[in-house]
Amino acid sequence: MSSSSRTNDETSTSSTAKPILQPLPSLSSPQIQSHSTFLLDMWGVLHDGSQPYEGVLDAIEMLKKEGKTLVILSNSIGFNPTDFDNIITSGDVSHSLLQNQATSLGCSNWDMLSNIIKNNKEQRKVFVFGSGDNDESYCNSAGWELSPIEEADLIVARGTFTINDGSTVISKKEEEEKYWKVMESALIKAAERKVPMLVCNPDKVRPDAGLPPMPGAIGDTYERFLWTTHCAPLGDMDELGARTYVKRVGKPFQEVYDIALQSCEEDVSSAIMIGDALETDVTGGNRVGCTTLWVIRDGIHGKDVEEKGAEGVVNEFNANSDFTYAYGEKVFPEYVVDFFRW
Repeated sequence: MSSSSRTNDETSTSSTAKPILQPLPSLSSPQIQSHSTFLLDMWGVLHDGSQPYEGVLDAIEMLKKEGKTLVILSNSIGFNPTDFDNIITSGDVSHSLLQNQATSLGCSNWDMLSNIIKNNKEQRKVFVFGSGDNDESYCNSAGWELSPIEEADLIVARGTFTINDGSTVISKKEEEEKYWKVMESALIKAAERKVPMLVCNPDKVRPDAGLPPMPGAIGDTYERFLWTTHCAPLGDMDELGARTYVKRVGKPFQEVYDIALQSCEEDVSSAIMIGDALETDVTGGNRVGCTTLWVIRDGIHGKDVEEKGAEGVVNEFNANSDFTYAYGEKVFPEYVVDFFRW
């Protein structure tokens, strides 16, 4: 059930406002099989970062036998692409944005970035919070040169493992204390200059032990730096104004859903979003109007579900949704399943 179909009373945080979650035994349930297009999250649903979860490969095989269109819609990568009809990653869409080619994919461009590209045709400078994996080639191939934060036209946040200014690479694994100091200093300097940031992966934590931070957390931190630097009484920026300087590409934001559905020429009414994260997968599915299936035992909420139950986790999320990508909206998955299994 989408949030738009609920009344204000139903979405309050009182004891009578618990969302109605419909548990299903497996993917073979008729409610799931009534959909023709499956938008699939990867990490926390299909695999744990290193290997597939139990039963996943069999489930994928059965879905393909049933003639379902399988589209990976992920803020990361890590699965055999031949198993799916299409793979849409936030990194690929971000790369197109960096080249000012997003309109060719059917999604809206970012005016702030478009203006930088238009006004700096010869030399575009970028400061990178990276993954340590091809950060320089990723930016260079899109027409950007890595540079110190003092000279950067743009910040790209595509990972939380390295900081790269074109001449020095700082690794969090090897120099963790220095990494955090340099990050804070860079964000302060960038906020003073109002340097825009492109977040290539909106995820805030990984579903690993300890829930380590992801690029989405950098974006949130930078928004706070922008706002506190330029808010009243000395400035005129509010929280919404700060948000315009941080472009997030990936779930739960509209562009990737549009691209995914256009890629298979399907309407949103035929699609089901299957994911483990309320903030990205379920929020995004609710927002675009497709059915959502929440996988609760594997993935990011698994431990909390064990302690509080599925409804308890949803209610707690909605009580604090002002501080999430839901931006105050109440989100509810239509269906709940323990694991991605047939």
